[in-house]
Amino acid sequence: MEQTAERRIAHIDMDAFFASVEQLDHPEWRGRPLAVGDGPRSVVSAASYEIRAFGVHSAMPVQQAKKLCPHGLFVPVRMWRYKEFSRRVMAVLQRFSPLVEQASVDEAYLDATGLERLFGPPEEFALTLRAAVKAETGLTCSVGVAPVRFLAKIASDFHKPDGQTIIAPGDVRAFLDALPVQKIPGVGGKTLEALHKLGVRLAGDVLRHPAEFWGRRLGERGLWLYELAQGKDDRPVTPFTPPKSSSAENTFEKDTHDPAVLRRWLLLQSERVGADLRAQGVRGRTVTLKAKFADFTQVTRSRTLPEGVCDTRSIFDTALALLAELNPKKDLRLIGVGVSQFGERPRQFSLMEPQPETRPKGALDQALDAVRGRFGKGAIVRGDLLHFDD
Repeated sequence: MEQTAERRIAHIDMDAFFASVEQLDHPEWRGRPLAVGDGPRSVVSAASYEIRAFGVHSAMPVQQAKKLCPHGLFVPVRMWRYKEFSRRVMAVLQRFSPLVEQASVDEAYLDATGLERLFGPPEEFALTLRAAVKAETGLTCSVGVAPVRFLAKIASDFHKPDGQTIIAPGDVRAFLDALPVQKIPGVGGKTLEALHKLGVRLAGDVLRHPAEFWGRRLGERGLWLYELAQGKDDRPVTPFTPPKSSSAENTFEKDTHDPAVLRRWLLLQSERVGADLRAQGVRGRTVTLKAKFADFTQVTRSRTLPEGVCDTRSIFDTALALLAELNPKKDLRLIGVGVSQFGERPRQFSLMEPQPETRPKGALDQALDAVRGRFGKGAIVRGDLLHFDD
């Protein structure tokens, strides 16, 4: 009788992802302290390892970060660029296993059960995977491999950056006995305070009390904690589910309701959303305008079109019509565009069609995508967006 392969789950976490993409795109920034996030009302979205040495970390207000590291580089968020790299990373992971679950833009789980025959033991598998990501993207990632999901995620953080940690089934108990309890996903704040009052500082300490004790103390969360402290986690890796919408939004450095400014932001966002839809190979029928006023009141306006679109012009024209419908009389602090209700796939346009006036809608976008794909996003810019700094 054939023996069932031991379950192995890998967690892949890109290293300082946003900051690393910026340093890859701008070689002159490599080795310098850099934070992604700029503007007086922004927070740090990502921090390079160089700037972390000064105490800067993600979710920190940019103003505070600049005080800690006055000479650091603070650059705007370019989510469209990070999504491009994210798609490339996920494509690499799917070469190793069909069971890949994207957890966020920069991390994923992969079911590596039974892959020893193809890639060798877990140590070799992790090395091969990391090398493939580096070769495809120029970026590094850290990998954790364990018998269960939550341990794989914890392990991927142990030897960052560009490292790997393997937890063998026989090592799970010793690993948990020495693991600070706050490393367990979901433990933090009030839960951690309650655990410390009970003398629980390591994951192994949880097992001093039975499940009934934790159920009385912490309810469902306590029972879940007890399961994890035993190394139990039956959650499977769920393969990637395509997104149901695509959107782009920006918070202004200064509140405004200037129609010319709003128009340029909508054009830039429509261009980004259109490019994302075309990269996914989908069209969407519903275009949504999102607006947040200076008093933080938020409104949305949507319009469903007769057929799906993925071209910038259609998205932009619809967003403009929605803005005119909203007709804001007060200053806005944020505006955004989204497309949803995906359906038909766009057909491939030809740039060789003899009569430009009869080219299908979106031929210009296809040309722009091709140029930018080969020479970078800054290689070609629409005239309306020249000198417009996002």
